[in-house]
Amino acid sequence: MPKMIVSIDGVVIKEVQITKDRTTLGRRPYNDIVIDNLAVSGEHAVLQMEGGDVYLEDLNSTNGTYVNGKAAKKQLLQDGDTVEVGKYKIKFVNDATSSSYDKAPVLNASAGGLTASSAPSLAPAPAAPEPLHASIKVMSGAAAGREVQLTKVVTTIGKPGVAVAAITRRQRSFFVHHVEGAGNPALNGLPIGAEPVALKNGDLIELAGTQMQFVQS
Repeated sequence: MPKMIVSIDGVVIKEVQITKDRTTLGRRPYNDIVIDNLAVSGEHAVLQMEGGDVYLEDLNSTNGTYVNGKAAKKQLLQDGDTVEVGKYKIKFVNDATSSSYDKAPVLNASAGGLTASSAPSLAPAPAAPEPLHASIKVMSGAAAGREVQLTKVVTTIGKPGVAVAAITRRQRSFFVHHVEGAGNPALNGLPIGAEPVALKNGDLIELAGTQMQFVQS
């Protein structure tokens, strides 16, 4: 199934599966892919799925839509294409075309020696890792006591337009980084920049005047 991987400054902030015939992208909250940034128009672009193909169409946005560095009005997306809107890069991944197994010949023993077979060589599936249990607990403000489970690869926290940070899962670790907004988040009292910082159980994150604690078991 095709999907869009949204990143800024090389840091992935969200992944969106393309499941509908028409998927909208823009700054307004009713879009399917919401990018809350002033460089992105309210209704910036649309992705249209026709059969197995996905077309990107710019909706007369203020700053334009680019594919692999070139301005695009309407274009068929290929697996691996990078769509640019403002400072954000959105990689198009189409599993239907990118996932294929190795069809190299396999050598089989026979009475006459070794013969080639056209059967695909499939490696055994790796064992699934044990599930991680981690959450963010709000320590102050109106939502004090609320706990958000970190079940996704990327979880964003904060107030859009004010300050936003993202917590990203990488294998068996979690990292936090600043996404956008004037107020840099702080980790245990120290400012967090655009570079991801590893989180440890009990770490305190402060963002837009709200204090949160990272809990991992």
